[in-house]
Amino acid sequence: MPRHQLSLRTKLIYAAPALPLAMLGLPLLVILPDFWAGPMHMNLVTVGFVLTAVRIFDVIVDPAIGRFSDLSQSRFGRRKPFMAVAMPVAAVGAIGLFFPPHGAGAVWLFVFYALVTWGWTALSLPYWAWGAELSDDYTERQRITSLREGGTIIGILISAIAPVALGITSHVGQAHLLSLLTIGLATPFVLLALLRVRDPLPIRRAAPAGLRATLRLLAANAPFRRLILAWAVNGLANGLPAALILIVFDQILHAPKASGPLLLVYFAAGVLSVPLWLKASARIGKHLTWAAAMAMSGIAFAFVPAILHVPHVLILFGIISVFTGSGLGADFTIPPAIQADVVDVDEAASGEQRAGIYFAAATMAQKAGNALAPGFAFPVLGLVGFSTRGGNDLAQDATLMVLYCGIPATLKLVAAAIMWRFPIDRAAQQELRATIAAQA
Repeated sequence: MPRHQLSLRTKLIYAAPALPLAMLGLPLLVILPDFWAGPMHMNLVTVGFVLTAVRIFDVIVDPAIGRFSDLSQSRFGRRKPFMAVAMPVAAVGAIGLFFPPHGAGAVWLFVFYALVTWGWTALSLPYWAWGAELSDDYTERQRITSLREGGTIIGILISAIAPVALGITSHVGQAHLLSLLTIGLATPFVLLALLRVRDPLPIRRAAPAGLRATLRLLAANAPFRRLILAWAVNGLANGLPAALILIVFDQILHAPKASGPLLLVYFAAGVLSVPLWLKASARIGKHLTWAAAMAMSGIAFAFVPAILHVPHVLILFGIISVFTGSGLGADFTIPPAIQADVVDVDEAASGEQRAGIYFAAATMAQKAGNALAPGFAFPVLGLVGFSTRGGNDLAQDATLMVLYCGIPATLKLVAAAIMWRFPIDRAAQQELRATIAAQA
């Protein structure tokens, strides 16, 4: 049965869980290592080893959850049972991770970090796949992901602002606040979505393929290969500035306290830009809109070196942050909507509806791009002798700026070029849906 327009109320209920899910990112990525190496008195090397050991298993966990949610069948739908089970698992993991008993060691950290990480994966992958299946319409898919990912950016903003607004400066207090706030908001929001938004069961036109056949079909999906490449390149382009921005504010701009307000400008621009990208996507197509947004961000990044030694550098940096933050709004909202169209290519070829495995692959590509950023940038800075304590020469500062804005600007333009001639526009997607309907 064709699925086209949803009411705004339904879309908002579906999108609501994205806000608290995004709030857990800050404590997990930024606060967790310091929390366990500081107040918990664990060796930093041990902390790094345990966290890395858990994430290694993502190579197995992500595709397994994606595929199992594609294959599952229940009267509640395919995606809802995974989310219902994963929510309490992730909550228990977060409590154990940030409220550990005195003397908790590496085993405790491994177990509860695994619970929160894999529970979050089991919640988020079916959630994203569910959104791709709520509508068959090219533009409606963009509306759904725009609301959901707009909630994601707002969640990131809240996680950054809430501790400051409440006067909580210690990492322990911030971790406690954000973990409890995440659980407190996620529980009702997820429950409401599970109860009030339908989880459509697929119309099976073929027996489910085995894992090997599924991977072959993924590899043969040319639009998927192009999208995943652009996603990974763009992820690296976003990851490098994210990993280096605090160093740039401290060592280049000599204004470490300005990082907070300018990051607020950056994320606020991301939120406010979402309606503009939605309108542009409806007018010229999703892939062209995303390509234009990435090109805009790349050009904006390229201007950073030109403003470093002029008056009012922070004001000019804020203007650049408006453009790059707006590009972030497109990065969050458009690719998942394109991914839904890519899944149509697979469904037309295979007779299966398996958005889960596709979103698992996309997640792994994003993780790879984000993880590669610090793994590449920090060793390069170490090789040239850059010091975060200052006293760097022009060549060392120039290396930092190349990594912070030169390479990201280039990568953004490369990703834009990859997407410029993407083969699935509105007409192509409508042809795919007609083919799928004819097979029913």
